[in-house]
Amino acid sequence: MTNQTIRNGKLVSLTYSICDQSGSVLEQSDLPVSYIHGGRTEIIGGMDQALAGKRAGDRVQLELRPDQGVGPYDPNLTFTDAIDNVPPQFWHVGAEVQMQSESGDVKTFYVTRIEDGQLTVDGNHPLAGKDLRIEIEIREVRDPTEQEHMEDGMAHAAPWGHH
Repeated sequence: MTNQTIRNGKLVSLTYSICDQSGSVLEQSDLPVSYIHGGRTEIIGGMDQALAGKRAGDRVQLELRPDQGVGPYDPNLTFTDAIDNVPPQFWHVGAEVQMQSESGDVKTFYVTRIEDGQLTVDGNHPLAGKDLRIEIEIREVRDPTEQEHMEDGMAHAAPWGHH
């Protein structure tokens, strides 16, 4: 294991968990995810500064308000309809529904509630509007390979990233 510190241009591999204020785990990655520090992958608010200068084996904890995370909760992205108007494959909480706006943008909505013959879908990110605690364990810090440099130039986001 190298003893390099995280700085721009280094490939960083880490595992993380995202918890709400009560400590419930909302999202977790036990398999290391990698990104190039200072590269094109967009990272949730303040995380890049919090990791700069750290080494493999370090643990970092971040507290984020909604405006630093994935943004506020938008009630306009919630729709309720009679369940009979919704195809049966979506009749379970957690189902992903792709919806297209008039401008042609496709967005993922999640079924969040089914009761009294009504089905509710929500287009907010599951972490929207929440105070979050992110716990990160840095697994590896090294120079990226040429292939990894190429991949960083492509449009991919880490799971905690947002657009």
